[in-house]
Amino acid sequence: MTATIGTRIYTWLRGEEVGRDEFGNIYYRERGGGKVHDDSLRRERRWVIYDGETEASRVPPEWHAWLHHTLSDPPPKGGPMKRPWQKPHLPNLTGTAEAYRPPGHTLKGGKRDPGTGDYEPWTPE
Repeated sequence: MTATIGTRIYTWLRGEEVGRDEFGNIYYRERGGGKVHDDSLRRERRWVIYDGETEASRVPPEWHAWLHHTLSDPPPKGGPMKRPWQKPHLPNLTGTAEAYRPPGHTLKGGKRDPGTGDYEPWTPE
């Protein structure tokens, strides 16, 4: 787990584990269910301790929604039902060897397919 010493102590003292995702990240909320006090309008605190590098794009959409109070209940174990058209969640791959590089990119050979000849540039009258 990658977390500062302050986050670890706060988690140990006040955290209640809510769940884990497929990347090994652990999600917490403030112990006591985050009940709002009569004299306070604050929401419960929710946080994640990453398994490995601290990178926000490693949080899947369903957990992101819970962390940001879009959903009141955490996602079910195994995540929500996946539709056949949905792709698996991937963290941001920019700057890695797996990053997308379009045809013609210098790191992908630097050669593009030739134009088809159907392009006609606009010229003002």
